[in-house]
Amino acid sequence: MIKITTIFAAALIGLGLAAPVTAQEAGHTEAAKQHWSFAGIFGTYDQNQLQRGFQVFREVCASCHSARLLAFRNLAEEGGPAFSEGQVKELAAQYEVSDVTVAGGKRKALPADHWPSPFATELDARDANGGAFPPDMSVLAKARSIEDGFPGWVFNYFTTYAEGGPDYIHALLNAYSEEVPAGVTNSDGTPFTLPEGKYFNAVFPSNSIGMPPPLSDGQIEYAAAADGTTVPLTVEQYSKDVSAFLMWVAEPHLDNTKSAGFKVLAFLLLFAALMYLVKQRLWRKVH
Repeated sequence: MIKITTIFAAALIGLGLAAPVTAQEAGHTEAAKQHWSFAGIFGTYDQNQLQRGFQVFREVCASCHSARLLAFRNLAEEGGPAFSEGQVKELAAQYEVSDVTVAGGKRKALPADHWPSPFATELDARDANGGAFPPDMSVLAKARSIEDGFPGWVFNYFTTYAEGGPDYIHALLNAYSEEVPAGVTNSDGTPFTLPEGKYFNAVFPSNSIGMPPPLSDGQIEYAAAADGTTVPLTVEQYSKDVSAFLMWVAEPHLDNTKSAGFKVLAFLLLFAALMYLVKQRLWRKVH
């Protein structure tokens, strides 16, 4: 029994150590874990960061990517960017949505409408992006993740780690290179060649991505925060802000879910204590 347990543990350790080596040989770089305000059991979204992230999404990402599950009115919800209703109405009015019930088939968007897609059809999207189809960003932060070898994934159960998507998106946006770095090879050991029309990205699984670098330093001028705080106008900051915003888009009720979880746990602890006292009272004279 001891021998079987030892072999099993050694196999797990071997798998955990082998994964990074394979990735490095293929020219792949693992995404690093970042600090997020919404991480952990006590984490909550940073409203200022979500507003900055929305600005990055609107000015950069939304030109190619859709977010079909995001409604304009969601931006005014508590726990999110928390824009005012007036701001949301003004924002929605700047966009047009399809509506077969009106003349011309188009009208100004209302807060109840969902974020309009930049392309009418998938074919239009592929034609505009060299054959690649930009993924919808509604749940992108939940659909992406990072690999965490042994024993790291074990501790994730205790830290409630669920930020793999934002970690991956942030790393991807910072992993572009103008040229293929020296020494990068394919999985079979042959020299890596970047296909025509593609860009090198050390985090993307194949290292070859169709999306050109979307961010650059100083590209977006952030509006001043209500509390007067300022942040650097860098790719690093832009990528963190938009990653946090996409996490909120994918899981907008995270703060409420955590709050409800605490209430349930408190109830269960109180209920367990009451049941213990009832048991003690009923059975204290029974030997």
